[in-house]
Amino acid sequence: MKRMVITALIFCALLFQTAILQAAGFLHVFEVGEGKAYPTPADVPWESLQASTLVLIYYRAEPYRNKWVISTTGTAENPVVVRGVPDENGNRPVINGENAVTRRQLDYWNESRSVVKIGGSSHPGEEPAFITVENLEIRSGRPSYTFTNDSGTVETYSSNAAAIHVEAGRNISIRNCILTDSGNGFFAGAGGSDLLLEYNHIHDNGIEGSIYHHNNYTEVDHITFQFNHFGPLRAGCRGNNLKDRSAGTLIRYNLIEGGSRTIDLVESDHEALLTDPDYRETNVYGNVLIKYDVQENGQVLHYGGDSGDYSRYRKGMLLFYNNTVVSHRADKTTLFGISTNDESVSAYNNIVYLTAVTGSLAIMGSEGVVSLVRNWLPEGWRTTHESGINGTLSSADTLTGQTPGFVDSSSDDYHLIADSPCIDTADVTMVANTDRDEVSRPQGGGYEIGAYEFPVQDKSIYIFLPAIIKGSKTSP
Repeated sequence: MKRMVITALIFCALLFQTAILQAAGFLHVFEVGEGKAYPTPADVPWESLQASTLVLIYYRAEPYRNKWVISTTGTAENPVVVRGVPDENGNRPVINGENAVTRRQLDYWNESRSVVKIGGSSHPGEEPAFITVENLEIRSGRPSYTFTNDSGTVETYSSNAAAIHVEAGRNISIRNCILTDSGNGFFAGAGGSDLLLEYNHIHDNGIEGSIYHHNNYTEVDHITFQFNHFGPLRAGCRGNNLKDRSAGTLIRYNLIEGGSRTIDLVESDHEALLTDPDYRETNVYGNVLIKYDVQENGQVLHYGGDSGDYSRYRKGMLLFYNNTVVSHRADKTTLFGISTNDESVSAYNNIVYLTAVTGSLAIMGSEGVVSLVRNWLPEGWRTTHESGINGTLSSADTLTGQTPGFVDSSSDDYHLIADSPCIDTADVTMVANTDRDEVSRPQGGGYEIGAYEFPVQDKSIYIFLPAIIKGSKTSP
């Protein structure tokens, strides 16, 4: 414990110092905070930012109640970076959308749909590129919260408002942020491409009673989600956790808790995405997916489409490997909800563990083509809970038992113990090259099944390292 406390103090010092030191190399630097040249974000000239700009927003006890848009074209060598500078305890600066005020010099549309927006403005009116937002807590963009818009009029946020909304832009990175208490935590439309979300905590979003609002809702040309923590939605919200309609979707090394479905991968209605070859292949690996008993939908992951226009459905392959899936449902659990027989799943080296009664796990519904290779499944698993099946399931080298050998599942520690049957038993045809702790695989004589490598690594010197140190000046 003493070592952990010392490490936390070192982390806080590193985070503060690194935020400042990395200002070197930028041509334009704006410092925001108490005693700084720009007291609040509303004082920053967002409408005239240029490439090679760094905006440093310093922590203060009172949240900043401002909202803004970024529409500047940066480059890989000269990006635009908006960076929070936490206090000595690691607290991020808070951007609160409730009663927020927009800078009057800005002129942009869809103000009611975001606290912070990227793309879609009259000034400067450029295509955003190489934009990074990091180390901020952005919150409270939803009804019945209100804000003052760029014309000085008070408005109410729309139900589909997001903490961050990417309307357009390429090479956009959202890193080490907290996105919460909004209609959608993160939202990105078809005008976006090459997006990266990493090391974020996205939780407690959604609209009560609605199935249409989610922690994440995206439809872009290539997106990567890695090392994020997607927590449960707000109480009473019925949306999914990570919902995506993109081409080139990569979901790896995340912790995703709750949601009607933990992951929902459905169709696009944009021709450029539908015709992208990467629309037909989606990779999901190294994640921990947790299904709670309070959720209405028994499916962990849905793949295909939801509009009824089958011509636009995924009609491709979902590669699902080295994941650890835990369901606390007292009722039945279905691992894959697959829309049609034109969609396939190839699942290697996953652990699927149920805390409920034996026989409550089904691999699929009535549709789809599923191939299982070297997964650990609970005793009594079945192909489907449906009365009939039109799809097909093949299974090879499946391990079964009552427990996969977790360190302590009661406290959500899903690392493996020494006598776990999942150690050194993975099929090497398809394995992740690292684990959720960022430990390289393999560590022993072979690869492990599930999201974690064995032996458990001492992460105390790494777990507090901020994304600002892990990241770089430019978007990866």
